[in-house]
Amino acid sequence: MAKSTLVIVESAAKAKTLGKFLGKGYKVKASVGHIKDLPKSKLGIDVENNFEPQYITIRGKGPLLKEIKDESQKAGKVLLATDPDREGEAIAWHLQNAIKIPEGSNCRIEFYEITKDAVKNAIKHSRPVDMDRVNAQQARRVLDRLVGYTLSPLLWAKIRKGLSAGRVQSVAVRLICEREEEINKFIPEEYWTIEAALSDQKAQAFNARLTSYNNKKFEISNETDKDDVVSYLKNAKYTVVKVEKKEKRKKPGAPFITSTLQQEASKRLGFYSKRTMKVAQELYEGLEIGKEGTVGLITYLRTDSTRVASIAKEETADFIRDQFGAQYIPEVPNEYKSKKTAQDAHEAIRPTSVTRTPEGIKSYLSRDQYRLYKLIWERFVASQMSAGVYDTILVDIAAGEYGFRANSSQIKFAGYKKVYKDSDGEEVKNPIPELQSQQELVLKDLKPEQHFTQPPPRYNEASLVKMLEEKSIGRPSTYAPIIDTILKRNYVERESKQFKPTELGFIVVDLLKEHFANILDVEFTARLEEELDLVEEGGLEWKKVIRDFYEPFAVDMEKAKNLIEKIEIKDEEAGKECSECGKPLLIKYGRFGKFLACSGFPECRHTESMTEEIGVKCPQCDGPILALKTKKGRRFYGCSNYPQCEFKSWNKPTGEKCPRCGDAMVEKVHKSKEVEQVCQNSECKYIKGNEGLDCSI
Repeated sequence: MAKSTLVIVESAAKAKTLGKFLGKGYKVKASVGHIKDLPKSKLGIDVENNFEPQYITIRGKGPLLKEIKDESQKAGKVLLATDPDREGEAIAWHLQNAIKIPEGSNCRIEFYEITKDAVKNAIKHSRPVDMDRVNAQQARRVLDRLVGYTLSPLLWAKIRKGLSAGRVQSVAVRLICEREEEINKFIPEEYWTIEAALSDQKAQAFNARLTSYNNKKFEISNETDKDDVVSYLKNAKYTVVKVEKKEKRKKPGAPFITSTLQQEASKRLGFYSKRTMKVAQELYEGLEIGKEGTVGLITYLRTDSTRVASIAKEETADFIRDQFGAQYIPEVPNEYKSKKTAQDAHEAIRPTSVTRTPEGIKSYLSRDQYRLYKLIWERFVASQMSAGVYDTILVDIAAGEYGFRANSSQIKFAGYKKVYKDSDGEEVKNPIPELQSQQELVLKDLKPEQHFTQPPPRYNEASLVKMLEEKSIGRPSTYAPIIDTILKRNYVERESKQFKPTELGFIVVDLLKEHFANILDVEFTARLEEELDLVEEGGLEWKKVIRDFYEPFAVDMEKAKNLIEKIEIKDEEAGKECSECGKPLLIKYGRFGKFLACSGFPECRHTESMTEEIGVKCPQCDGPILALKTKKGRRFYGCSNYPQCEFKSWNKPTGEKCPRCGDAMVEKVHKSKEVEQVCQNSECKYIKGNEGLDCSI
């Protein structure tokens, strides 16, 4: 009897999907992520021996590793099918060593979509483990360990126990702190705009904005100047100077890469990066789709390339032609440039087949899965479609020495917008009548309006990811963990979905800037990422990268230990008294977040949780819902399983689900004190008791 082939993947979900594809001759096991790593209890890097890492089997993984070893002994062949990235390559290498597969063996397979054809094709093209890619991962892991396990104890000693500093997370906190400083220093400046309502002789009115004085850009900075300009314009003669009609084309955006998916999911769906990546992983690893069975719905989710496979382009062109018509296919297929630092190892994020439309498979997906798949599907299909076409009119108008400009833009051909509504900014609803040069116009009204310049906005999930990508800080797989870490460490907090640095965040950033300039330097961090890419390409020895970083870092560390004095951070009062001794309770920070402790410690050791269960289960994971408060004291409700579950609501959940869309039902209290039970999903608009009414109107 022929021996079976053992295929080892990372996740149990992927193992299940592959098992159904491959059939009897194969056995599929999951490593459940890494099996070996640096020890948690010590540095685990022999600095004196050329930075040799000391890997151990991860606690709790012993029985699983033994199981994998036993299965490998029975198998005729072992194939390592871990994820197609640096992390996956490193896991494959550890597995290869653990089960003693000879070095150089063609034991590694990779695929970027979990479909039958892709997996079978990967098996035909097995290769050796790529040690350059492994070494790039080792270099990142060792660098991060050297920084984290050296800096963190310094922060414990000088500021507070439980803190951590990371090579990349610290730069992210710096960006957030610097933006906050910009906001605090910002001084608003007054300015005025003036809009004129004009018409031709047939009284067809349109709007034009004041833009110039004596053919130069003109700005009004105070009310006195505004009054003078308005007084002049009321009596001016308005004459058409130029009419320009054009056809404007707007090409669709590129298909998603990891960063742009996180940004759009944040803007359109309200997903945090962690939630986006979790749901995308589910779509990638495979779901049951009726008679089709288990299939991966999207290509690999960690990518910085906009490249698309030829076969996918051809399938999509056929689909567009059938569904919308040949005019929606561009004459030359759309091409998109990836940024210079892109590794280009994988395709863009796309559906594994465009024929699986979101509506066609909606019944097999959870609400989150459907919404994210729909976003990915629409963006990808649109990226392969024709440009949108607009008819534009630009009119320059003279009012004595002043110049006005009127714009109008109307869509002529939807093109890709038939599928993906990215922005309505190209359409200007300002119907302009037929005008001729030198034609006189009638002034109907002048509308001056006062404005003040605004400070730059705080970073939100989307804009922070965009900035990290632009500055080449981290890589696609790191954005979500970076954000998760800086929130957990209380360096920043979310306020109205924006990141605001805490006092602790400012203190840590200032300390690191003063004593470890390279760690906090954006350009230095970006250069380090480029060096890791060179390691992956085989152009740089990985231990040299570590040595060049660590030697000056170690010198800075010795200086800092002597120079930095202990920093005292006062605990914030909780606004309530201790139930045992009556002294004020303070907000403290522990391993598991905030808690309340008596200010009379150590005489009084009373502590209490800052949470309060409301007796309702989370609609997303069935965990208890807690009544919580923001720093400013505003009450909200969240899941006790945070951060694994990110359910939050300003309104109290009832424990029921909406019969229309399945989202959470909440209690909405009106100004009249009347309480309604409504669906939390603003798009649904379901109200309990109004079932007979059309609530979508």
